[in-house]
Amino acid sequence: MSSPDQYDYDVIVIGGGSPGEHFAAAVAGGGLRVAIVERELLGGECTFWACIPSKTLLRPGEALAAARDVPGASAAVTGQVDAAAALAWRDFMVSSYDDAGAEKWARDTGIEVLRGDGKLAGPHTVAVGATTCTAEHVVLATGSEAFIPPIPGLRDLPGVWTNREATAVKEIPKRLLVLGAGPTGVEMAQAFTGLGASVALVDGADHVLPREPEALGRALGEALGVELHLGQHATNASFADGEYVLDFPDGKQLRGDKLLVATGRTPRVHGIGLETAGIEPNPRGIETDERMNVADGLWAVGDVTGQWNLTHVGKYQGRVAAANILGTPTKVDYTAIPRVVFTDPQVAAVGAAEGDHTVTVHLSGVARTATYTREYDSRPGFLTLVSDGNVLTGAHAIGPEAGEWLQQATVAIRARIPLDVLLDVVQPFPTFSEAFLNGLRELDSKRKQK
Repeated sequence: MSSPDQYDYDVIVIGGGSPGEHFAAAVAGGGLRVAIVERELLGGECTFWACIPSKTLLRPGEALAAARDVPGASAAVTGQVDAAAALAWRDFMVSSYDDAGAEKWARDTGIEVLRGDGKLAGPHTVAVGATTCTAEHVVLATGSEAFIPPIPGLRDLPGVWTNREATAVKEIPKRLLVLGAGPTGVEMAQAFTGLGASVALVDGADHVLPREPEALGRALGEALGVELHLGQHATNASFADGEYVLDFPDGKQLRGDKLLVATGRTPRVHGIGLETAGIEPNPRGIETDERMNVADGLWAVGDVTGQWNLTHVGKYQGRVAAANILGTPTKVDYTAIPRVVFTDPQVAAVGAAEGDHTVTVHLSGVARTATYTREYDSRPGFLTLVSDGNVLTGAHAIGPEAGEWLQQATVAIRARIPLDVLLDVVQPFPTFSEAFLNGLRELDSKRKQK
């Protein structure tokens, strides 16, 4: 390491979202002098405009639907979701868009917060407005921003929503159009349906969640409870008579008083000074090595890397980068990255979608399902396990709290636990996790037949 007096800080992090915060806390805990540069709210997209508020807005409709599914409880449920109370809860969860608590946490953790628009200004150098700071290590954690597709007319429309406007909503629209049936699109479509809006969900693919295993998307589409328009892309977007209008190749039109664009995200690589460090901005993200290193003294974590737009992956990358800076050689491993879509029912996936051996267990045959809802035999729900004959290589599921009970597959894939050991694991009864026992037995039978 260089002399501590050579730089203003040991580490400067550009971007105070969850990955940047997570990384900063790790290196501060290792005794380094750390500063985070943040131009907006400390905590970033996940805390204020994505993960936290979106799951909060989903919960009221989910809880109401769950109560109505259960004999005895359904008789006690009357009326609809109180949208105003739900939005007030959302405001509480995002601290009314005030990051004073996060700033106090940073100070208490030994992290200095530098307010302003930060960018590289050369090797080991960061400009924050008119001020320049230096550090032995600079970490880029600038995140991503909503992608607006090249639909004619779309970019010129006033008041179009992205996830930020949707999760910060103050008044529930009567009719919401949602472009994009990926995780954000399906979650927001169901959240607004639960809050009382009429919702139309649009995607060019022929099923929702087009980047996940097809069986998951088709099952969720049946259960989602929103109006679906799939299989063709909008050819034009306009605003007329107080409504947003989407035109389609077959002549159909969709109209709504609000339009949410949920067609993915793009890494925030422009305007952060990459050229001053000899790095050409790449719209696909900043390339790193397995240690999350970009160049001498330069690192990147989170969405800006273009790897996975998932908070937990960014935090994981932050831990890897911190370990390397603190002197413990560590490499990222993306073999077992869990993905969860927090709809009702939940969708979860990890690892490979296909393999040498694949089995599917339907939740209707798992005892917990019948105790969970009277409609246990008609609701979509299943667990699919994928194996190479020795270990699990993938798993995906749809069902109540699937993101919780699928996590044991993440551990099994990452640790390469032999199938024989997994078969010997005792699954508690009655739980949804018992689906693993049935699936593993079937996998064992299949591999013995070969």
